[in-house]
Amino acid sequence: MPSSEGVQLSQVVRKNVEELVKLCEGLDEKTASSAPSGRWSPKEIISHLCGPEGVGLVPAIQAVLQQETPLLDIKPEDPFFTGKRPHMTLAELLREFTTEYGRIADLVAGLSDAQLSRKAHIPLFKETPMGEYPTLAVFVGALAEHHIGFHVDHMREILKALNA
Repeated sequence: MPSSEGVQLSQVVRKNVEELVKLCEGLDEKTASSAPSGRWSPKEIISHLCGPEGVGLVPAIQAVLQQETPLLDIKPEDPFFTGKRPHMTLAELLREFTTEYGRIADLVAGLSDAQLSRKAHIPLFKETPMGEYPTLAVFVGALAEHHIGFHVDHMREILKALNA
């Protein structure tokens, strides 16, 4: 039976995705590809949120559902802006972003309390309040609230620096 927590997480994912997409409305390709010195461009931020090219983030969630405490080796501060992504338009990157997080939202909305309580081993989280062995609910919440939320603020800073 789907969990109310999963439905709530799904709604948070969708809300934060919408917020980031709205920030990008009206951006031209030149601005979307520009970056202040030492910072990421808007396209790099979106690419980063999509996760590794050709893989995305859904497989990490599926691993938690299918394996006993899988190791999730998260690579922080990697824009994953390689392969075809540097040649993609902003619209194409946003489509990949909304599709990936739509899949995440759809998946978590249908999970049970038992599934959301399954754990992952995420060494990157060791020194955080989430701990090294967060539940799937905590992991998805971190993706939805903290990670996307952080990059919404990040995008605002970049756009302000670019006078966009």
